[in-house]
Amino acid sequence: MKPWYREPWPWILMAGPAAAVLAGAVTVWLAFASADGLVADDYYRRGLAINAVLRREQAAERLGIAARVERARGSVRVRLLGAAPEFLFLQFVHSTRAGLDQRLRLARTAAGDYEAPLGELPPGHWRLILEDPRAEWRIVKEGL
Repeated sequence: MKPWYREPWPWILMAGPAAAVLAGAVTVWLAFASADGLVADDYYRRGLAINAVLRREQAAERLGIAARVERARGSVRVRLLGAAPEFLFLQFVHSTRAGLDQRLRLARTAAGDYEAPLGELPPGHWRLILEDPRAEWRIVKEGL
């Protein structure tokens, strides 16, 4: 005679594979739903252009150009030594999220001083890239 209840063994044996399939589906969904901000689409072209970038950084050293960057109440100030272009470009590059990057045009306020308004920056590690308008030199600084 058969018991009036079913044996629990088939359901218990199916729980492990079912959990693995569910976990795999969630992993695939996460992989496609979130973009990897660390990998650039044009990594090969950027790799080829690295020598030109290094030459611009070496030009700043060779010309004796130095900068001090300060952030104060909704603005960013740069004190530039060794050059005095009419304006500068300052780029804030987030270490992992390119969508947060900002590029500012800093106007000269006094001899060697430049300033531009700057909103609140999200938390994270920032790289600052200071460039002249002719793209002859550039200075890279870590953090603010």
